Amino acid sequence: MKKVRVLIRPKKGLLDPQGRAVREMLQDHGFKVGEVVVGKVVEMEVDDSQDVKTLVEKFIVNPLIEDYEIEET
Repeated sequence: MKKVRVLIRPKKGLLDPQGRAVREMLQDHGFKVGEVVVGKVVEMEVDDSQDVKTLVEKFIVNPLIEDYEIEET
């Protein structure tokens, strides 16, 4: 078994209302921040023979609106 982490973010240019809300809250509290992106992290153990990319694209992310990275941990 191997452990993988999938980092999921909204595609660049798409609305990210959570990121906008966090940025505005931080700015309202005096923090100087630029762009804020809120995404998801999925951690899982998979069999070494599994095609993780296919698993992620079929069942975890929506490739039309999300970008992702797969990290082995």
